[in-house]
Amino acid sequence: MLRLLNAGLVALLLATSGMPVMAVQPDEVLADPVLENRARELSKDLRCVVCQNESIDESNAALARELRLVVRERLVAGDSDVEVMNYLVERYGEFVLLNPRTGGWNIILWLSGPVLFLIALVVGIFYIRGRSTAAAPTEATLSEAENARLKEILDTE
Repeated sequence: MLRLLNAGLVALLLATSGMPVMAVQPDEVLADPVLENRARELSKDLRCVVCQNESIDESNAALARELRLVVRERLVAGDSDVEVMNYLVERYGEFVLLNPRTGGWNIILWLSGPVLFLIALVVGIFYIRGRSTAAAPTEATLSEAENARLKEILDTE
């Protein structure tokens, strides 16, 4: 019976270990489930500026809590999802977005990876082609005098 209980606890631990932990406090949750769902979806796309690689929905930082409250306040005030995002971008910059926009100067960042990959691919192709067409190095052979001297050395030992 104890083994079964231990196996059940281990299974429960493994099942819940992969689930994301949300940092939303009970006092932050909106009464309207539709607005709360919108707030959660928006919070997943906003970066905690303290933690930097966590969304504000997952972060326990004080600033993340403030951002969650701002999102909820804006939604209760009647703002659309786009208006809430624009408000936060105006206030904190595009860094607050987990997935930055692809327009404006950001297009350079989005295109630099594929462009650099293509440059590396072309350089690699030219390098491999150059190696395949290069003349093979010739081996220098020993002269008759060197062969005789080598044979003399090997025979004396």
